[in-house]
Amino acid sequence: MAERLNIGIVGLDTSHVVKFAELFNDETQEFHVAGGKITIAYPGGSPDFPFAYDRIPKFTQQLRDDYGVKITESVEQVAENCDAILLESADGRVHLEQFRKLAPYRKPVFIDKPLAVSSQDAEAIMALADEHGTPVLSSSSLRFSDILQQKIKNGNGDIIGADCFGPVNLQPTQPGFFWYGIHSIEMLHAVMGPGCVSLRTTTNEDYDQITGVWKDGRIGTVRGNRRGSREYGCLIHRPKSVDYVDIRAERKPYFNCMAEAIIEM
Repeated sequence: MAERLNIGIVGLDTSHVVKFAELFNDETQEFHVAGGKITIAYPGGSPDFPFAYDRIPKFTQQLRDDYGVKITESVEQVAENCDAILLESADGRVHLEQFRKLAPYRKPVFIDKPLAVSSQDAEAIMALADEHGTPVLSSSSLRFSDILQQKIKNGNGDIIGADCFGPVNLQPTQPGFFWYGIHSIEMLHAVMGPGCVSLRTTTNEDYDQITGVWKDGRIGTVRGNRRGSREYGCLIHRPKSVDYVDIRAERKPYFNCMAEAIIEM
């Protein structure tokens, strides 16, 4: 890139903000992502979400002291003093409210998972993006896994189905699959593409099983584990083969792959 973007962060209650600062601001990192630097941030936070809220002081100090990030007092101050924005608030409930303040600035926004915690909020966010012409990207990092993308592109024959799995932790304020479940769901969507027309879910205390049917008749599944394996993976079915995707096998972290996609956007 010819110019380096000044990147602002809204929400310092997730470890993702430190990872982004390492990748963008530290040129000595093995997988340093060029093209942007985090320069300003607003801590935010939701007091009724202690899992995330209690980490704000630590992450704020790290960004300020270790990476030279200016800490400011409002969402608007971030938007006014940067070229692009990472909306990192861990609480998906506040994303619509915060994006409503950011959208009029028409600067590219990455909204970290979960995009929202209801389909209504998700639709409202996209409507605001369309209204203001504001570029938006939202994703789990698993979608950008190098090994997953290679298996999708380089397999022999069309993809006729997929079975994905991963942990599905639950948080009371982030219902259902919006929290950790989104990672495996995004893997499935990356493999199968758009066009899912129906869903069936089986759930108990320890597991969730989602079965989706696509408009062309293909079937894809997600197994969410709260007991047993904590690993992510996927089976990609083709007419004459089945490819196993072991997310652990890749050397380059999938979070870094997502950071590159964010800069490209």
